Amino acid sequence: MNFTEFDFKPAIVAAIKKSGYTTPTEIQQQAMPHLMQGLDLLGLAQTGTGKTAAFVLPTLQRLAGEAGKKVKALILTPTRELSEQVHENIQMLGQGTRLKSCTLYGGVSKAGQIQKLRQGVDIVVACPGRLLDHLNSKTVDLSSIEVLILDEADQMCDKGFLPDIRRILKQVPRQRQSMVFSATMPKEIRCFVEEILTNPVTVRVNHEKPTATIKHALFQVAQTQKTALLKHILQSEPMTTTLVFTRTKHKAKNLARQLQQFGFKATSLQGNLSQNQRKKAMDGFRTGTFNILVATDIAARGIDVSGISHVVNYDVPDTVETYTHRVGRTGRALQTGDAYTFATREDARMILSVERSLGQNITRKKVDAPLSNQDHNASTAAPSASTDEKRRGAPVSRRKTKGKPKQQRSNSFDFGLSAS
Repeated sequence: MNFTEFDFKPAIVAAIKKSGYTTPTEIQQQAMPHLMQGLDLLGLAQTGTGKTAAFVLPTLQRLAGEAGKKVKALILTPTRELSEQVHENIQMLGQGTRLKSCTLYGGVSKAGQIQKLRQGVDIVVACPGRLLDHLNSKTVDLSSIEVLILDEADQMCDKGFLPDIRRILKQVPRQRQSMVFSATMPKEIRCFVEEILTNPVTVRVNHEKPTATIKHALFQVAQTQKTALLKHILQSEPMTTTLVFTRTKHKAKNLARQLQQFGFKATSLQGNLSQNQRKKAMDGFRTGTFNILVATDIAARGIDVSGISHVVNYDVPDTVETYTHRVGRTGRALQTGDAYTFATREDARMILSVERSLGQNITRKKVDAPLSNQDHNASTAAPSASTDEKRRGAPVSRRKTKGKPKQQRSNSFDFGLSAS
């Protein structure tokens, strides 16, 4: 199958060829025929599957030839980075259609956004908070919306955007085409999706399992040894482009700082950065100025970097779906990739759940070299393993050995659980 079978308008066909697209991805093959008919759609697919083009191309096809000064399509995203990524796709695939788009998100000048809106745009890509700001100021009008798209709906839920989205929906016509795309579908937003979509088609592509081109490995390690383990692996293996996930903003920032002190080209992406700092981090990661990016799950949404060789779960994620979404950033486009997970004893049950989802045991790896029992900087390890696990409600072992001579601690241990 190729893009010619969708009967796109000549300007869009030319843009597709110029962009180097040849064969539609699975999500594009399954979703676009329904979207071209104007149907509502729920698309469940992990990152890297091509879902952005899956909704951008049908939207451009619908609006091409109707370019004007009224906003006819609204795309809501949870992060600034994702807004820019979608906007870039619209510009690339919409060249020649005369359709104009703009982004609306916080952290940058509102005046510049108002000027673009006054000049006339057909498609708005926005984060809910800044869009509400514009609606309250009456600097944007959504009364002519024909297409509404929610991208990364699960992260909308995680960031607490659902009340804002409900306020936005009140200013969007009920007669419209609506789409919801998400990497995961937690129970919290199933009812919300039903409010947005009318008789939707559901498309699921690689929703629950990572691609087969990813190799999974597990390092069983104490919380206080994680940074030393990461340093050892980075020094001993050819990890050309590495994405490291931590649970908190504080840890992402400090871990990146430590890696810099060790001499690595590392940076962080987390919620406390300004827009200019976030852009500098992302651009540096794309161009190779940094080959290690430490990020939280929410901040990492919108990362579209090809050729990531390794994903490291410095902290084990809270759900199997989050694991799938994290590791899906490597092994793209039929390339191979490696996913390393650092797990403590308290992570045993989550690891078992991941293995059940994968249908196989994750390879256990050991490090022969001695690791320090303390991180280079105590602030990175904070909160301690017991504190961190208490927050997640996991049991914490406090058993003490008495009457036995002290022995050298091993760098790894056995959970005593398997996927079988």
